[in-house]
Amino acid sequence: SELVEEYDGKTGELLLRKRRGKSTVGREQEWEYLIGEAPAKWNPEQGLMKESSQNPIFIRQDTRDAFQWRIRNLPYPSDVYQVSIEEAER
Repeated sequence: SELVEEYDGKTGELLLRKRRGKSTVGREQEWEYLIGEAPAKWNPEQGLMKESSQNPIFIRQDTRDAFQWRIRNLPYPSDVYQVSIEEAER
């Protein structure tokens, strides 16, 4: 099996972690993205619909001190949203 990690050179933050193994006959399997996201691919000959690029995208980005979720493509300014954590379920 194979594991690849990509870090930001300046901050040392983990940007991407992906792994893949081999099938029972020795063929390499597709990458499984554990942190970060796979590059977007879409073939118009195989699919008739594609998800909107305007939808929010959630990406897990872990640091040494915390687990983080990054959200891209928010339709409204960030001060419109409210996020809270209940300490009992943390």
